[in-house]
Amino acid sequence: MNSILDKIKIVRLEQDTPISSFDCGDTDLNDFLHNDAKNYLKSMLAVTYLILVENEIAAYFCLSNDGLTRTTILTEEEKSLWNKVGRKIPNSKRRKTYPAVKIGRLAVNQKFSGFGLGTQMLLSVREMYLNRPHHAGCRFVTVDAYRTAFAFYEKNDFRYLTTKDVNDNTRTMYFDLKSI
Repeated sequence: MNSILDKIKIVRLEQDTPISSFDCGDTDLNDFLHNDAKNYLKSMLAVTYLILVENEIAAYFCLSNDGLTRTTILTEEEKSLWNKVGRKIPNSKRRKTYPAVKIGRLAVNQKFSGFGLGTQMLLSVREMYLNRPHHAGCRFVTVDAYRTAFAFYEKNDFRYLTTKDVNDNTRTMYFDLKSI
């Protein structure tokens, strides 16, 4: 295994957690960590987790509650996509909305790019919801992926929820935790 991955520590961001320099190359993602993450925590909108390598912020991700919801008007293609979502759920348990956790932000410091930290963060989220007790059910992991990250999420078994956003700069994607 990569030596960087052996050294990582995941820490939940708290109000008194110091935020050192961090640059992932994306102004919006940098700004969120430096200026918004603690406000989101205080407002109970999202919880941010820092990936530390020897006490340096190598990456971060934030999580909030979400749901996969079927809209009432679907094209035939969207009906097919929605049926794929529910296919592994028994008929008696199928719903119009399924509980999910949303990855609101996910970023890797440029200094640590290429070491597999992005995939490690996704694996950590899966681990959090599969192997630790929670106060509520959670079946899916969702993300509004940036166009530049589509291939990354596809490689990590995320699927597109709809085709309506195919030309947008972000697309809604999901991962079924029961597929593991």
